[in-house]
Amino acid sequence: MPLPPVPQALHNRSFLLVLSLVTLAFGWILWPMMSAVLWAVAMSIVFRPLYRRLQARGRRPNLAALGTIVVILLLVVLPLAFVMGALVQEATTVYGLFKSGQFSFSTYIQQIYAALPGSLLQLLERFGLSDFAGVQDKLVAALNQGSQFLATKALGFGQDTFDALVSFFVMLYLLFFLLRDGEQLTLRIRDALPLPDPYKRQLGEKFRTVIRATVKGNIAVAALQGALGGLAFWVLDIHAPVLWATLMAFLSLLPAVGAGLVWLPVALYLLAVGQVAGGLGLIVFGTLVIGLVDNLLRPLLVGKDTKMPDYVVLLSTLGGMAVFGLNGFVIGPLVAAMFIAVWDIVAAERRNIHADTAPEAPGEE
Repeated sequence: MPLPPVPQALHNRSFLLVLSLVTLAFGWILWPMMSAVLWAVAMSIVFRPLYRRLQARGRRPNLAALGTIVVILLLVVLPLAFVMGALVQEATTVYGLFKSGQFSFSTYIQQIYAALPGSLLQLLERFGLSDFAGVQDKLVAALNQGSQFLATKALGFGQDTFDALVSFFVMLYLLFFLLRDGEQLTLRIRDALPLPDPYKRQLGEKFRTVIRATVKGNIAVAALQGALGGLAFWVLDIHAPVLWATLMAFLSLLPAVGAGLVWLPVALYLLAVGQVAGGLGLIVFGTLVIGLVDNLLRPLLVGKDTKMPDYVVLLSTLGGMAVFGLNGFVIGPLVAAMFIAVWDIVAAERRNIHADTAPEAPGEE
């Protein structure tokens, strides 16, 4: 028995219900591998120009896809692995110093209290923060909670590492096929969408633009700010510069917040303990160099391409990371951009409808 025509099937409520249920079920099955799928799609979009160049040089699709993956491993994964190794080593050293008592936050706080002027101490007294012993007790309680949190995470470290490795290899496997067959898959998805062709092209272009801008822009800005901050900490002989650089890079994913949450308190501490040259130098470097990277590169690489206001990028990034974790810095702006694009289409349709039904002006025929 031949299948009914597509328009008739799409107007059948039972068929639409089955279509929705099957789609939701498929999404539910893929949800545990959401990170692998997301980054495979993102990498395939970002590195597709490289794949096309390799293919244009006479490489077969399989070889071009493999060559692209090798470049990704050499340029992205291998440097990241070195950074993660140094990060783990420094974090282990800091944890050992903390457990042995050689690294004490209370000592640093006491030094800051001793260097504060009387007017500022009076201001702290109004907020109940002038009692150093009380602040130290609160600090110890917070550190105990942090130790319990780290212990809990340590118990699941092996399982988390195994899951991360599985997701990584699934991402590489899927990336190969997305590079090789991505154009055909895109055409199949575009043909299946029940939208006019102009809308399909508009939404598809917006999707690719936001992925490219968010991944390339945010990661480039975060890596550069983290590297510059880590370099400044290394020059100032601040312990564990890679650890602080990683933290600054992570915070740099948040527009308008950034690495200043790390380097500014350190600069204020240096000023408080009498290291005026180091503190002022870090403030100048952080403001003019690290801050300039965020103020110049992020609008060029992210905001300009996505054509979204900075506050929308900030709110969507924060909301996305709150819901989806680290993946949210890509998912959040992507959802926001698609939201704006869809409503732009609705607004354009309403303008066309009003233009078609508007009464003719007097005297027109």
